[in-house]
Parts: sequence; C-alpha cells; structure tokens
Amino acid sequence: MTLEEALDALSARIEPGRADGMAKYHKSKREYLGIANPDVNELTKNWRSDLDVNSRVRLAKELWHTDIFEARLAASKLLTQARIRPDDAAWELIKSWVPSFDSWAIADHACMAGQKRLVADPIRLDEIEAWTTSDHMWTRRAALVITLPWTKQNNPKQAELDARERILGWAASYVDDHTWFIQKSISWWLRELGKHDAARVSIFLDQYGDTMKPFARKDAARKLLRA
Repeated sequence: MTLEEALDALSARIEPGRADGMAKYHKSKREYLGIANPDVNELTKNWRSDLDVNSRVRLAKELWHTDIFEARLAASKLLTQARIRPDDAAWELIKSWVPSFDSWAIADHACMAGQKRLVADPIRLDEIEAWTTSDHMWTRRAALVITLPWTKQNNPKQAELDARERILGWAASYVDDHTWFIQKSISWWLRELGKHDAARVSIFLDQYGDTMKPFARKDAARKLLRA
C-alpha cells in the first residue's frame, strides 16, 4: 500500500463539517480531515492484517510525516499490536515521534503503540527514564502514559513490582511541576493503579499529595474513595 492509497482510503471516510469541530477541540495547528475514530480503527485493522511488519513501519512513518491529524492516528494504530516480530524498527519509529508530540490525542495514541513494545521488552524502560528529565513537557508526560501497563497487574511478579516502584519514583519527581498536563499524567497513573493496589496509591498521596495540585490529588484518589 502506498501513502497515496492510504490517504485516499482515509479521505473516503470524511464526514462533511466534522473537521472544523475537531480543529477547535484539539487546538493544534494541523490539517484535520474530519474522520471518526471508529473509521480510522477499521481501516488500520485491515491494513495490519494485509501488510507485513516492514511495510507497516514504512507506511506508519510516511503517514506521520504528513502531519495530518487522522494520518498520525492511523500511523500509531498501525503499530498498536501486542505481537510484532521483529519489533526493533517499530520501537525506534515510535520513539522518534515523541519529540514532535504537541497534543494529548496524538500523543496518547502513539503511547498506546509504545505500551505494547515496552511490555514486549521491559528493558526498554531504561530508555524511557531519560524522558523524565526532558525539556519537552510532552516527552515528560509520555513517560507516564507509555508505562500505564504497570498499573494494571492484579498479581504482579517481582520484576513488575520493581518496575512499578521505579515509575512511581518518576511520578514523585514530577509533583513539583504544576503544569496541568504533568499533574494530570500523575493522577492518571495513580488512578489506574488504585484499581489494583489502592494501598500503594494511598502511601504515595500521603507522601506527596500536599505538593500536587488539588484537582490532581482528587483525581488520583477517585478509585480509592469508591473502594
């Protein structure tokens, strides 16, 4: 599949009038075609089944470089799959996107692809740690979003517990940064962890909650209050 064929397939799903609303909602200055997420999902699911790994990585790279909103979502979804073998090229491509993050929607979709590659090879957490001290806010935020799988284990193994503690250390290093998106990333991580390990979240909030913004502390504790 060529880039032109992929863009034609996306363009065939445009809903007239939708693009203006998307541009106002997402605010980032780029082209919006006006395509619903389920349509992008359907297309990329078919592309994943039709293309080998190298072709998917090549097409994902080309789609990303168009800087079209839906094309960047499609690029991310092309690489969102638990089993990609070999996956080094996919991982390197996902990492290369991070410095260009400038909105939550595109960043979150790319991070979902990255989550699969991290779970496939947790040693890659060593690379993510460098993101936590980046001058780029979206890169720092991505370090927590891409590691969300470590909030979800009900019966974590020791290596998973160690990784969880490591990432909580990154979150602790963020609490003094009152940027809304950073605070939200902390609360998101804690809220998800609270579904599986409420006691650990309570310990974190006892130690750092007073330093967090009130909205973030409240959001982080939401699942604790329902328990």
